Amino acid sequence: MGIRFVLMVNKQGQTRLAQYYEYLTLEERRALEGEIVRKCLARTEQQCSFVEHRNYKIIYRRYASLFFLVGVDNDENELAILEFIHLLVETMDKHFGNVCELDIMFHLEKAHFILEEMVMNGCIIETSKSNILTPIQLMEKAS
Repeated sequence: MGIRFVLMVNKQGQTRLAQYYEYLTLEERRALEGEIVRKCLARTEQQCSFVEHRNYKIIYRRYASLFFLVGVDNDENELAILEFIHLLVETMDKHFGNVCELDIMFHLEKAHFILEEMVMNGCIIETSKSNILTPIQLMEKAS
């Protein structure tokens, strides 16, 4: 399994979306998120976007006011995960129209749905933006 978790966090360190692909208790999740967010937000833009933490490799990227953090196994390709983060942002941009923190907050179920269309059990299964967004558009038409 490659991806262990995906987090979307604002500049103040508040988690806006969290998706885990391995079992962790709420206390473990809270502690892990706090440690990772503090570590990543404290870094400057000149530092690289890869951080090792516990038994994870954290790959993160900042887009506007949101940080996208992905925790992966140590043998995962960092550049492929950066590309995945970019694809996730582009897909959300296409759906929401320039995605921002408020889109995630007010449409959390759609953000989770997009992520679930892309990743299953920690493996990236879909990379086509149109294939990812088609089920969401069909649900919106039906309602």
